Amino acid sequence: MSYKNFPMVPRVIFGRGSFNQLNEIIAPKRLNINAPFIYLIDDVFKNEPWLISRISLSYDDKIMYISSKEEPKTSQVDDLVEDIILNTKERPSGIIGIGGGSMLDLAKAVSIMLTNKGKSHEYQGWDLVKNPAIYHIGIPTISGTGAEVSRTTVLTGPEKKLGINSDFTPFDQVILDPELTKDVPKSQWFYTGMDCFIHCVESLNGTYLNAFSKSYGEMAFNMCKDIFLNDNLSTEEAQDNLMMASWHGGMSIVYSQVGVAHAMSYGLSYLLGTKHGIGNCIVFNHLEAFYPEGVKLFKSMVAKHNIELPKGICADLSDTDFDIMIAVALGLEPLWENALGSNWKKIMTPKKLKLLYQKL
Repeated sequence: MSYKNFPMVPRVIFGRGSFNQLNEIIAPKRLNINAPFIYLIDDVFKNEPWLISRISLSYDDKIMYISSKEEPKTSQVDDLVEDIILNTKERPSGIIGIGGGSMLDLAKAVSIMLTNKGKSHEYQGWDLVKNPAIYHIGIPTISGTGAEVSRTTVLTGPEKKLGINSDFTPFDQVILDPELTKDVPKSQWFYTGMDCFIHCVESLNGTYLNAFSKSYGEMAFNMCKDIFLNDNLSTEEAQDNLMMASWHGGMSIVYSQVGVAHAMSYGLSYLLGTKHGIGNCIVFNHLEAFYPEGVKLFKSMVAKHNIELPKGICADLSDTDFDIMIAVALGLEPLWENALGSNWKKIMTPKKLKLLYQKL
């Protein structure tokens, strides 16, 4: 039997205030004075000196503020790469992503496309990237997505929403500083935290499950229960633990996969632009048939935190709209195989999937 030899993030630093060490971390990685570091930063921090003031730009280093209101697109990646190529004297020393999952995915994708020819949508899929990415760092400012540790960068392309899954995608360095999550709005904290919880439920109930995935998934699952259902943690402890739950949740997918909720959420995102975290929540709320215990726990978390999930988002869609979402969702074959087994196509037909979407 042949086993996949997966890469992991080779360097990670964890701790409150560890963001202050960024400058000393990147200094040895600078190729020369004409090879800048490019910072891709969520534009919510544009007027936040408590974060931005700690970044020291040298030579031709550049900050690019980017809105995270929409999910990352392949066209957005291509535009960023073109801008960087046209406005730098040499290939950058590195790309540094600071923000949530969208910003981390953009940083990973840009670092890949600076060394690979063509358009980013050509690399949506598994193991299509030929050349190593340039040096890239991920600094999450919200916890839950697992993007800081995963080998994928999820992008919406012209025909599908699908990750660039490759050995060259994971970050070379991650800085986990829970202090950076201090101003996350409650609703966003919940939706992104539930992304982690749903990761774990789908991984732990999947046919791909093995001891490697199970060990990380169980750890993250139990941390999420403690964070979202118990009142025994201080604010700082909850921030620290959710950041580590996100890491472990992302690691649980290394030798596994996600499942029904993520596949359907991708369809929502492609057609309606629904953001990933809230999309997962909207879908997962209706998946008792697949994850009965997980959905029961999820609903108790929703009730405890007084979260109002959107309803009726598919009420006015046409048959063509449903067909588009169904095609995107069913195109994610590894997710369905993990959720339902090798005969998944006989279980999840387009007709059954349409009925599920009509509930949302």
